[in-house]
Amino acid sequence: MKRFSRILFAFLLLFFIATLGVSGYMILEGYSFADALYMTVITVSTVGFREVGDLSQSGRIFTIVLIVTSFGTFAYAVSAVTVFVVEGEFQRFFKDQKLTREIQKLNNHVVICGFGRNGRQAAAQLQAHGQPYIVIEQKEESLSVIREHSEHLVLEGDATQDEVLEEARIGHARALITTLPKDADNLLVVLTARGMNKDLMIISRASDEHSDKKLKRAGADNVIMPDKIGGAHMASLVVKPDVIEFIDYIVGQYSLSTNLEEISFENLPEDLRNKTISELEIRKRSGANIVGFRTSQGAFVINPSPETRIESNSKVFVLGTPEQVGKLKDILLKV
Repeated sequence: MKRFSRILFAFLLLFFIATLGVSGYMILEGYSFADALYMTVITVSTVGFREVGDLSQSGRIFTIVLIVTSFGTFAYAVSAVTVFVVEGEFQRFFKDQKLTREIQKLNNHVVICGFGRNGRQAAAQLQAHGQPYIVIEQKEESLSVIREHSEHLVLEGDATQDEVLEEARIGHARALITTLPKDADNLLVVLTARGMNKDLMIISRASDEHSDKKLKRAGADNVIMPDKIGGAHMASLVVKPDVIEFIDYIVGQYSLSTNLEEISFENLPEDLRNKTISELEIRKRSGANIVGFRTSQGAFVINPSPETRIESNSKVFVLGTPEQVGKLKDILLKV
């Protein structure tokens, strides 16, 4: 966009020079508009075609001034256009226009602030699950990485600014993940986003342990500390390696043979609401298993009993193969 602005500026200069040249020849030499335009073009471009007529003393001086003042401008304009086309800026401009139209269509999407290591992993997971998302990034090195992958919707800008979040359609988003390197920036993003969308799910990265409470007070639903989680995960691999590897296999990024999904009360058909787990007959209908339950108060139950009733604001967690989970969704979930 900066180079496009350069081109626009160059053409504005050319327009000014052309207007000056046409006006000068019409006033000093009495030329018609067509003749004055012709003289201006051959003078500015220095192509050396024959003049319309013999110039007066004042006309020659004006021509000299016009050549001196316009030569640099013409060369600058040609250079700007050449760079714009040769270096792919022309194609990038139309690509950016297409991305802008796609961003304007976003609804119920996820906004990712920052495309560092955590942001890239979040984007990869969302993409693997078919979730629409948009990345906000301002670092040029990260933007160059994003542009290499056309599947990413990217918005260049500072995520801490209100207008950038508005452009990312934060008011229509379902969730926000902020992975900026500074906790203060993440705090500002959380505070701003919560004020713009009270129903938004907000997940924030944090480096300092003392930032956890501040981020939650600002409106974050969950705060993740990658270093702390990574260290605990490595220690768990020493204490109980097979258990951790099994969990990683189930919920891991590269697991293609198993799916762990959640089904909320609100997504169940009317005739299956307020029924017990045994009455849902999930195992019989699809082959998948209910391995967990979240009550309406937010408490988690591992391996819930068949008599557990599915009530408002509760969820069940189902484990199965992709085929089993897909079959279950076809049976239970609304289309």
